Amino acid sequence: SVVPDWGQFRGPKRDGVSSETGLLKEWPKGGPPLLWKTSGIGEGMCAVSVVGNKVFTAGDGQMLALDAATGKILWKTATGDTGNTSATQGGAGPRGTPASDGNVVIELFQHGTIVCVQAATGREVWKHKMTEYGGNTPAWGYSESPLLDGGMVLVSPGGNKGAVVALNKMTGAMVWQATQVKDQPHYTSLISAEIGKVPQYLYFSQSGVFGIAKTGQMLWKGECEGKTAVCSSPVVRDNYVFVSCGYGVGSHGFQIAGAGGQFKAQQIYADPKAQNHHGGAVGIGEHVYGAFDNGMMCIDIKTGKIVWQDRGPGKGSIFAADGMLYCRGENGSIALAEVSPEGYKEHGRFDQPERSKLPAWPNPVVYGGKLYIRDGDNLFCYNVAAK
Repeated sequence: SVVPDWGQFRGPKRDGVSSETGLLKEWPKGGPPLLWKTSGIGEGMCAVSVVGNKVFTAGDGQMLALDAATGKILWKTATGDTGNTSATQGGAGPRGTPASDGNVVIELFQHGTIVCVQAATGREVWKHKMTEYGGNTPAWGYSESPLLDGGMVLVSPGGNKGAVVALNKMTGAMVWQATQVKDQPHYTSLISAEIGKVPQYLYFSQSGVFGIAKTGQMLWKGECEGKTAVCSSPVVRDNYVFVSCGYGVGSHGFQIAGAGGQFKAQQIYADPKAQNHHGGAVGIGEHVYGAFDNGMMCIDIKTGKIVWQDRGPGKGSIFAADGMLYCRGENGSIALAEVSPEGYKEHGRFDQPERSKLPAWPNPVVYGGKLYIRDGDNLFCYNVAAK
């Protein structure tokens, strides 16, 4: 069953690419019109999920739902974790984005508490801690966004018992733990993909990128050292897998050969120039687009060749919809650019108002003709529909 609407981090396909059309191809000077702004979200770095007319997000020690049309807070539930982590740059509050199927909303908080609440009321249904599965909180806090797939929700506690677990989304009971996948917890979110006609989950951590079957069995591993912090999710096009880290590591490309139960990952390139700290990248056609440490880049996924590079709004996060890239620089500037291997072509830029002192790390989200921008305690909603 497909997650409805924009019900989880980077969308139903977990790839940051929306199929929505009818969006502005050019922004007016000063940016698109602001529809509403809501305060009281709480401190945190998570973005939003949208199902129907409800927008779900979370703040320090709380989960909440807002009305997409007005920004009115529909419910707010005190739950989860509060406070900062040992490495304080991330601030307090959750880093991962909640996931919802329209019935429940599930969030993983910074100290490893996973919470499920009712989407309609915010009433708590179940909660667990990552320590139950052998995990322990990494320096910058658990930062993963839970992955919803059918009746399951997946998260990565890390550790030696099995770095990835699947839970029953309605009860929280464990369905499986990927015991062959052993790695310390880092900061990426799982993705789902189909490689060699086999649906699988991709987990990227300190020792490399893993392919995991829907049953929890390990299918393959591409070795690459992540060093300080592994944050951005893999990008998959056919049987090519692109991963990238900051802190001097850069990008690695793998070709995954095989089908059925037999897979093998072969590294085809490595490039220290393409360092993606944590803003992620999107795969469109045969290219990867992302805001890397030294600006916007377009990379050929099969060869690792940097096709073009541009400063753009600087290092940050990215979202794609209707042939356009929505680029959010960590300094708070937001740009609209073409999806094109021909070069970086910008079609508007604005500076988010009322900037907090925090880096502008939450990912931009476009759904239903609206652009959602989270900055600390505030959530801004802009009208980016063409009509």
